[in-house]
Amino acid sequence: MKLLRYGPIGQEKPGLLDADGVIRDLSGTVDDIAGGTLMPAEIDRLKGLDTASLPAVSGNPRLGACVGSIGKFLCIGLNYSDHAAETGAKVPNEPILFAKATSAVVGPNDDVVIPRGSVKTDWEVELGVVIGKPAKYVSEANALEHVAGYCLMNDVSEREFQTERSGQWTKGKSCDTFGPTGPWLVTPDEVGDPQNLDMWLDVDGQRMQTGNTKTMVFGVAHLVSYLSQFFTLHPGDCISTGTPPGVGMGIKPEPVFLKAGQSMSLGIQNLGTQTQQVVADS
Repeated sequence: MKLLRYGPIGQEKPGLLDADGVIRDLSGTVDDIAGGTLMPAEIDRLKGLDTASLPAVSGNPRLGACVGSIGKFLCIGLNYSDHAAETGAKVPNEPILFAKATSAVVGPNDDVVIPRGSVKTDWEVELGVVIGKPAKYVSEANALEHVAGYCLMNDVSEREFQTERSGQWTKGKSCDTFGPTGPWLVTPDEVGDPQNLDMWLDVDGQRMQTGNTKTMVFGVAHLVSYLSQFFTLHPGDCISTGTPPGVGMGIKPEPVFLKAGQSMSLGIQNLGTQTQQVVADS
């Protein structure tokens, strides 16, 4: 099942994508694709609906982030060994955790805004994991039982803010529009093995990132279990699991960063695609 949210910014309605690629309205069934809607019993109820009886959405509406009211937006750094190598960093012994402000979250095809003073805005295609059942002290063997689904994320990053302006990474990761999420939240039965998904990202049509989730240092089950040892994961929390090589800061001999007027396109196998125009802050 592919769950989504559609409509103008701040007025998104819940929906799903049927087998023919038609958006079906779920607003008569659930309030939002968020929180309690992501619990296993609710997901099972939605799977049991007769999708053909749901209202079809006409036209080509804007898609919002596929999860509403995200509680925690957790990110994992340097989680692909070849990405760590291109940045000159060592492969970590434990997952590197940082947070992205939820105010950064936008729809999958919304504009990405380069913040004022930025000269090093960068791209990162990532697998997103959405929690569907509370997880506290869960084992790695049981961790995937707590996952409602997966989605595509672009962990847009301002590298100067992230690494040269003192402190932690959060301020380089949390600028407005730096969290395109979606187009869909795909339930695990339609994703397959989360540790064998092809992924890619283009800038202005040029392939910059090519990877596969099988090269993660720490896989999805490990990450969910690991994070649950420190705090409870709640339905609607999102984990962005790291990026493969090919980011702008790793390009030799000189790094390359985004400029207004450029575009990014990215995708992950079974999870759809995104396209963002890059614009300057007004």
